[in-house]
Amino acid sequence: MTLWTAVLVASIVCVALKTLGYLVPPRWLEAPRPARIADLLTVALLAALVAVQTLGAGQAIVVDARIPAVLVAAGLLMMRAPFLVVVIAAAGVAALLRLWGFAA
Repeated sequence: MTLWTAVLVASIVCVALKTLGYLVPPRWLEAPRPARIADLLTVALLAALVAVQTLGAGQAIVVDARIPAVLVAAGLLMMRAPFLVVVIAAAGVAALLRLWGFAA
């Protein structure tokens, strides 16, 4: 199977799943349980993405300047700091740690 065949098959599957989503009766989606599952699933997927992007490098787990930067960002977000401040502070922490050679 070539790469383009895999891309086309994956695209067709995605369109088919989206089409099936339109066929689900609205009353099923308005029920409390599916709404709650959708909310929690969104948070879980976002948390998994952050974890993979923070700790992953290919197939290995890497502990470097990204971990303290994410911790600083999480702390600032808990204190309700503006998003731009959070991003700049986290980038600054990662840059300084890499500059000082603590987490390359």
